[in-house]
Amino acid sequence: MFVTGERVRLRAMEPEDAEALWRWNHDPEVMRWMDAGYAQPLARVRAWLQERPRNGYDDVLFGIEAPADPGAGGAGGGRRLVGLVRLSGAAPEIGCADLDIYLGEKEYWGRGLATDAVRAACRYGFEAMRLHKVTLTVVVENEAALSVYRKVGFVEEGRLREVFRRDGRWLDKYTMGLLEGELK
Repeated sequence: MFVTGERVRLRAMEPEDAEALWRWNHDPEVMRWMDAGYAQPLARVRAWLQERPRNGYDDVLFGIEAPADPGAGGAGGGRRLVGLVRLSGAAPEIGCADLDIYLGEKEYWGRGLATDAVRAACRYGFEAMRLHKVTLTVVVENEAALSVYRKVGFVEEGRLREVFRRDGRWLDKYTMGLLEGELK
């Protein structure tokens, strides 16, 4: 099963995706605004993808595929894994899930693919999962991500003070939310 956007296709992550995921997670530029955790060997990333439970209501992890040629738009050619998007922490009793996303292939940055992937993932959450709300946190200085979230319809709901450390400074994060009728 695929979830499609205008230019991206979302699909379940596979153990074969481990090398790309490992490479992205070890690229400081890709992980700049992420809570990266600790470096893991490739074998551990592969094992995590093999052992993780299949996608279910409480945790849906999608690989983001885009046209293999970054300049090709939505037409023709093969597809390439360029990032991931995840809806997690959902429970039917609360109708809410947390969203995480990143594009690991830097030549695909700034082409609208993250916006398309967020929109597709949220649409899936509202329609297939019957969610009422999708939430996220984002570092206040991460202007690219804020632009994506605002285009899709997320609004700032609060500010978490000094919860993210980068370059020797403590930075704030916004909490943002999107209700099911607000998707743009």
